[in-house]
Amino acid sequence: MIVTIDGPAGTGKSTVARILASRLGFEFLNTGAMYRAVAYACLQRGIDLNDVQAVGHVPATLEIVFANNRLILDGCDVTEAIRGQQVTQFASVVAANEVVRRQLVELQRAAARGVSLVTEGRDQGTVVFEKAECKFFLTASAEERARRRQRELQEKGEDVSLEELLAQQELRDERDETRACSPLKPADDAVIIDTTPMSLEEVAAHLEKIVRDRIA
Repeated sequence: MIVTIDGPAGTGKSTVARILASRLGFEFLNTGAMYRAVAYACLQRGIDLNDVQAVGHVPATLEIVFANNRLILDGCDVTEAIRGQQVTQFASVVAANEVVRRQLVELQRAAARGVSLVTEGRDQGTVVFEKAECKFFLTASAEERARRRQRELQEKGEDVSLEELLAQQELRDERDETRACSPLKPADDAVIIDTTPMSLEEVAAHLEKIVRDRIA
């Protein structure tokens, strides 16, 4: 069984998907982290992220491994590094690269072969797993999404204003929603859930009930 969770940044996709996978006993795939890893690698190598051809060559040179909820890139744990502000800012640029997307989509589909999977991202229900049995699309108000990101950064000792985060978020949303390749949008058969008034535990519990009802 494949469960997809899509939505913009700050809606709780990764946390909810991880909780849901654990409760269901499914594998968990964080596709957003894969794009962040490519962006991180480009920045480390000094590659211009607007150089479409150069960026498109990068995924084939990387070894990306998920282990115990950590992302290992070429043998190094970059789980925290890829959540930094600079990588976050450029991840959507990398995600708009069609060559990068084609390569990572193949890796994502390969990860689902022979297993039950909860996967999160921006095109999981619309492109990568069009025939998934359960599809969800999470939303939240712009302010709530920015507040969640601010809390995450504060926990890491980074102080960024809410206004700056809202501006970055608006730019990223525009990139995600208007890109020619796999734009961010809910699948026609996705259950749309506004997470603004809910804790992420509550969201995960709500999704779990829907999935178990469908399994039954």
